[in-house]
Amino acid sequence: MTGGGDKAGASTGDGVETPTDDVTDDEAETPSDGETSGSDLPPAEEGWVRETVAYRGISRRLAAHYLRNLGGELIGTDDPAEATRVDGDGWRVALSAEKVTAAASITLTEVTAEFAGDPERLAELLPKYRQKAMRAGG
Repeated sequence: MTGGGDKAGASTGDGVETPTDDVTDDEAETPSDGETSGSDLPPAEEGWVRETVAYRGISRRLAAHYLRNLGGELIGTDDPAEATRVDGDGWRVALSAEKVTAAASITLTEVTAEFAGDPERLAELLPKYRQKAMRAGG
């Protein structure tokens, strides 16, 4: 968990966070079709911040379900398994999933959530999402 800084950060789900920047005027422009840009980042408004969070061991369906339960709406589909974007009040998330190698013959699904949102909204949302998405080893 990060301290009381002003910037959001990126987390790989293992406690490693790297700072991200405030959204610039160029990034704040939303594509005319409402879809995410080629970089898979959700569209952002001026003054919004971005944060990337990745967790292994959950599916994209489950991540979308969590975000929907936290007040988000699936964009472009009604099926959480197909969801690549979830929008809420003052925030947007682009979801992606890929298989990653955890050990020699063990592969896991890693879900990456690219958040963009009002800093205050993300400060409320991210701890709730992290609590739902975190998986303890056993």
